Amino acid sequence: MGQEESSPVDESVPPTVLTSRNLSGIAEYIRAGKARSVTVMVGAGISTSAGIPDFRSPDTGLYANLARLELPYAEAVFDIDYFRSKPEPFYTLAQELYPGRYRPTVTHSFIRLLHDKGLLLKLFTQNIDCLEREAGVPGSKIVEAHGSFARQSCIECKTAYSSDEIRQHIDARTIPRCHDCSGLVKPEIVFFGEALPSAFFENRHLPEEADLTIVMGTSLTVQPFASLPQLAQQGKPRILINKEAVGGLGSRPDDVLLLGDCDAGVRKLAEACGWGEELEALWAATAPAVSEESQVEKTKDEKLEDEISKLTSEVDESLNLSKWHQERVRGSTTMPVDSRPKSDVQPSSSGKPGFGNTLHQDPNGNLSHVFLGQARDENKETDEKP
Repeated sequence: MGQEESSPVDESVPPTVLTSRNLSGIAEYIRAGKARSVTVMVGAGISTSAGIPDFRSPDTGLYANLARLELPYAEAVFDIDYFRSKPEPFYTLAQELYPGRYRPTVTHSFIRLLHDKGLLLKLFTQNIDCLEREAGVPGSKIVEAHGSFARQSCIECKTAYSSDEIRQHIDARTIPRCHDCSGLVKPEIVFFGEALPSAFFENRHLPEEADLTIVMGTSLTVQPFASLPQLAQQGKPRILINKEAVGGLGSRPDDVLLLGDCDAGVRKLAEACGWGEELEALWAATAPAVSEESQVEKTKDEKLEDEISKLTSEVDESLNLSKWHQERVRGSTTMPVDSRPKSDVQPSSSGKPGFGNTLHQDPNGNLSHVFLGQARDENKETDEKP
C-alpha cells in the first residue's frame, strides 16, 4: 500500500460520516451503534503512566543496570547472537520488566471496556509488557507485534517452557534451560534478526474491516506496524489519542485528533460515550489488594495537591490542542512525523546505536531493532518517556 498524503485536511472540508470532526462526533458515532467493530493500535505511550522505565534516562535503575553490565552497545541486550553467548544481561533486564510489577493504566482498561461491550475486533500492540492481558483483554483479541513475556520457549528446539518455572528463575537470578535439549530459554519477545510473529501478518487485514480505528501512544515510525492505520477504509473514522499528530492521521475528512495524555484522552472519550463510571470501575479493579491496616487516609494537603495536578494536566492538554489548531489556521502546520517508513538506524551521539523505542525491519522481513521505552521522541527535540 502506498504512503498516504500527510497534509492535514482543510477545516472547510466537511466530514463524510461523522456529524462533527471532534470528540463529540466520534462519541455520537459510537453511541449510534455505527462502530460495531473497532481496531486499536497502541505503542509504549500507553504504558508510561504505569511507571515502566525507559532506557535512556540516566536516572532510571534500568539504565544503571545496563551500564553496569558493560554491554558492547545498548541494543546487545536484545540481540539473539549476543543472547546465545551471554544471556545474563537480558535476564537482569527481565527482573525489571517481567509482568506483575506494574499496574495496567486507564488506557489499558479502556481497551478492556471496548472488549466487554463487544466492540473490539482486534488490538495491535507494539508493547511487550503484557499490561493489556493484565487489564483483562483476552489473548485471542491481541496481536503482539513485537512478541511479549506471555510465552517462552527454547531458542534451539522451540519447546514451550512453563511460565511459573521461568518466573522462578527470574526471581532467583538464574538462567532457564530447556528440559529436552538444555538450550537457552527465552520469552517470545522479538529480538534483532528474528521474524515478526506470524499472527501479525495473519491479522494485518483486519483494519480494513473495522468501523472505527483508534491509535494511541505511538510515534508510528516503525514499519510494518506504522502502516496499519492506513489500511482503514476511506469513510471509516480514525481517532488518534496521542501527545502529538503522527503518521498521516488528520489527513482524512473523518479523522479526529485528541492530542494530549492517553489516560486523560480515553477518560474524555468514555465520558462522552456515557461510559465514564464503567471505565473507572474497571480500572479500580486492577489495583493491587491493600490490607486495611496499610490504608491511610490522604491528608487535606495531599488531596489539594491531587486536584492541582489534575487541573494542571487539563490546562496543559488544552494549550497543546489550541496551539496545534492555531498553527493550522495560520497555514504553518506540518505533520511532525514523516509518513515515509524509516529504514535506517538513528545513531547515538557516541556513534553506536542509541536507546529509544523505534525499531526497523531489514529487507528480509526480520526485526532489526526493538525497544521497550521511548527515550527520545523522534518528533521533538527533548527527551521523554513513551
